[in-house]
Amino acid sequence: MKKVELLSPAGNFEKLKIALAYGADAVYAGVSHFSLRLRSGKEFTYESFEEAIKYTHSLNKKLYVTINGFPFNSQIELLRKHIEKVSIMNPDAFIVAAPGVIKLVKEVAPNIPIHLSTQANVLSYLDAEVYWDLGVRRIIAAREVSLKDLKKIKEHLPNLELEVFVHGSMCFAYSGRCLISSLQSGRVSNRGSCANDCRFPYTMYAKNEETKTLFKIEQSDEGTHIMNAKDLNLSSHVDTVLESGIIDSLKIEGRTKSTYYVGLTTKTYREAIDDFYDGRFDASKYEEELSTTKNRGFNDGYLVKRPFEKNNTQNLEDSISEGTHQVCAMVSEGGNSCLCKDKLEPNLSYELVFPKQEMKPVDNEFGEIYKNDNRWYIKFKKLQSEKGKIYESIHSGNTNAIILPTILPAFSFFRRKIKKDNK
Repeated sequence: MKKVELLSPAGNFEKLKIALAYGADAVYAGVSHFSLRLRSGKEFTYESFEEAIKYTHSLNKKLYVTINGFPFNSQIELLRKHIEKVSIMNPDAFIVAAPGVIKLVKEVAPNIPIHLSTQANVLSYLDAEVYWDLGVRRIIAAREVSLKDLKKIKEHLPNLELEVFVHGSMCFAYSGRCLISSLQSGRVSNRGSCANDCRFPYTMYAKNEETKTLFKIEQSDEGTHIMNAKDLNLSSHVDTVLESGIIDSLKIEGRTKSTYYVGLTTKTYREAIDDFYDGRFDASKYEEELSTTKNRGFNDGYLVKRPFEKNNTQNLEDSISEGTHQVCAMVSEGGNSCLCKDKLEPNLSYELVFPKQEMKPVDNEFGEIYKNDNRWYIKFKKLQSEKGKIYESIHSGNTNAIILPTILPAFSFFRRKIKKDNK
């Protein structure tokens, strides 16, 4: 059985390295304003992007380039030059949304495979056949499509690869085709500069056409978050998706999200995939881990359930992302020090989250690393910077690297459970 690919977001070079370290088979990233994540596109220069592709290939893994924006006439020549520049770097695919851009890629870079963005809204084999004839070899399915419909597409096009989103933010609009941000702030969603207006609180009114009376509809004093979609979490259904035998890639959304989010989601879905193939799938374990990340509440989307069967896809209360744990520090790429992300204190235990590899107990003048209930923890005896300064405590914003008791896996995280209601 061919093992499904795990595809993770790479908003910048550091996140790319984290995703690959935590088990991604491939990453997707973009440079410039032709990507649908304008902010993450600015994280890469052409020089660093080429270096990122070389780094990814050195690990025998893949990098797919996002050029899934919708260009205006005035930008087509700029887009052509962009495709020329990136194609020379030998990426593993271009992720494209518009038929015209597909044509342009085939003309400029005929040797680079084309993946069709979810923005193209493919729901049926009819549309899939059109894009296959245009040269597309993988379709990233619309988030609204069902596994049943994807099976039908695979029956008609057995050599077409299918990729599905399994985790991350969901859009209020149909597969991201939203105009609310453009209307309210002039930021064009399908050009990568969405202002996330769907997350805002709104005041709603009902109007009596005969009397012209307006009635204010209130959910709270702040209004309602009627358009605020919960986040997608299909971890408990990974077994169902893989049992279908038709999906080639599981995709995690989130190029603009935190380093911890990238590492933790990649690690968890890597484990879910491996557990499935090893016959020890445990949905509750993955759900518990993913709840440690910041989220707006979770739902399982539409892949395994039809839209009309669901009434819990919106978070009407607020758009604040919350998780069960706070990230306190991240280990450097060299593994010998860490940077504070929240607050670190001596003699307190922090749980370790790290890429899959062996860990050994340690106890020395700097601190202790130990195992308890099948989880690993670190406890500092002293917080000493690489320059020799001793701290009673250290807070986020402090850029002094703190010496660790031992070399730890690169990009490991220290976290603590958040206490709520003084419990």
